[in-house]
Amino acid sequence: MRRQVGEGRPGTAGAGSVTTAEETADGSGERAPEAQLRRRLGCADLRAVPESRHDLRRLLRHWGRPGQSETAELLTTELVTNALVHTGRAAVLTATVGPRGLRVEVRDFADHEPRPRAPDAGESTHGRGLVLVECLADAWGIRAHGVGKAVWFELGADAA
Repeated sequence: MRRQVGEGRPGTAGAGSVTTAEETADGSGERAPEAQLRRRLGCADLRAVPESRHDLRRLLRHWGRPGQSETAELLTTELVTNALVHTGRAAVLTATVGPRGLRVEVRDFADHEPRPRAPDAGESTHGRGLVLVECLADAWGIRAHGVGKAVWFELGADAA
């Protein structure tokens, strides 16, 4: 059973929505609540970066963890920015909060696989995104799709 909790900001292209669902947590028959954010990200539309961060913050506030969203917001910002800047195509952000924690996935439609690399020397801000994800997430990875891939990270219940 899925229940609408809120909608993306009015007038925003690709606005996200936050929903909750009742799903079985561990096969024991007990129901555990789960909340999800899903947002379409327009092709190279960098307005989606702060909007995605806002939607994620709202998801985590709904879940009762408003003060613990900084790491999740930072890592989500990195994945969304990478998808929009490095692919030149649209993407889809999905964030799910459940009893085990938070999982964020950004799916894009470009074939090349991103790799963590040493940050550029000097004052440049390029090259730090996946290094941050690698260092701060409890788990992360890249999953291939028929067209494109999904880059994801997870934060355990204590971290999310």
